[in-house]
Amino acid sequence: MSLVRPHGSEELQPRFVYDSERHQQLMHEAESLPSIVVSSAAAANAVMLGAGYFNPLQGYMNLADALSVAESLHTADGLFWPVPVVNVVEDASAIAGAKRIALRDPNVEGNPVIAVMDVEAIETIDDAQMSTIVEQVYGTQDDKHPGVAAFKSAGRQVISGPIEVLNFSYFQTDFPDTFRTAVEIRNEFAEHGWSKVVAFQTRNPMHRAHEELCKMALEGVGADGVLIHMLLGKLKAGDIPAPVRDASIRKMVEVYFPKNSVMVTGYGFDMLYAGPREAVLHAVFRQNCGCSHLIVGRDHAGVGDYYGAFDAQTIFDEKVPEGALEIEIFRADHTAYSKKLNKVVMMRDVPDHTKEDFILLSGTKVREMLGNGVAPPPEFSRPEVAQILMDYYQSL
Repeated sequence: MSLVRPHGSEELQPRFVYDSERHQQLMHEAESLPSIVVSSAAAANAVMLGAGYFNPLQGYMNLADALSVAESLHTADGLFWPVPVVNVVEDASAIAGAKRIALRDPNVEGNPVIAVMDVEAIETIDDAQMSTIVEQVYGTQDDKHPGVAAFKSAGRQVISGPIEVLNFSYFQTDFPDTFRTAVEIRNEFAEHGWSKVVAFQTRNPMHRAHEELCKMALEGVGADGVLIHMLLGKLKAGDIPAPVRDASIRKMVEVYFPKNSVMVTGYGFDMLYAGPREAVLHAVFRQNCGCSHLIVGRDHAGVGDYYGAFDAQTIFDEKVPEGALEIEIFRADHTAYSKKLNKVVMMRDVPDHTKEDFILLSGTKVREMLGNGVAPPPEFSRPEVAQILMDYYQSL
């Protein structure tokens, strides 16, 4: 059995320039091109395009495509896509009239060139268009929503056109053991002989419930392995930094999963906190990685109280047309440790439970315990994982 096909094409079409001669030529050319420092979100989009995660997109969307995607989850020419992939800047005057430009990285000292771009259009988003995109993608206009705030603050000038990517920003250098492109992940699956793979998305350390969820999915769909795929880009204040998450997840896998059943990797993207829409984006780029299934949990990619607990699952029924994606969704319910059954369960599987039977801890409560050097109960967090997190919180 072969891996699931990429989205929108037979083969992955990463925008990274692998040919060394071409790469050198573009780096040389970039020095003489008009250039602009892009937003962190646009730089992350370039990384995702370069790595093949955003297959089959060739570059940044124009305003018509961004609006069409926001309103109908399709580009103007009919490609299924859940969120606009745009390069928005405050001031494009430095590249006015240029047909070819260099894009510079805001997240690396010296703002090195991250990509070379053919400019097809520079358009201005008006208030009504901004309102439409924000409302449709994030489901709110509230500036307190971190995704809304980041999108609105990037600017109003939309620069569209295909790109050729020359580096993976800070992700490859800061996370050499974890950052992987979609191309590399597909190749590693093939080396393992895996054809059915479950993806688990995380921006947080993994507790017992997450661990058991991966095991339930692995068994439930008869998968060959699990891809634990962590976000390595920008988060909101208070989220645990990627190196700490990475260490805690690797320790959990090492101690508590069967050997060679899990790949721990990461991808270079800034969190959108777009809930349902971001869940669909996660499905698209996990299909591009070669995954057959994606675990979609309670409040997947959400923040605050902006989304219903299971909106990220129902969007696949309501907004994703039949056949638009080949990846399947493994739907997770609330999970907790049952004292009666002596294991982590999905609550829908034990309808006659009582509240007292479960060990339920809020994220706030757990952070408080860790900060005080108190390990959460072993039913909630593995002791080896808790120790790494306690060390981090106490270092603050």
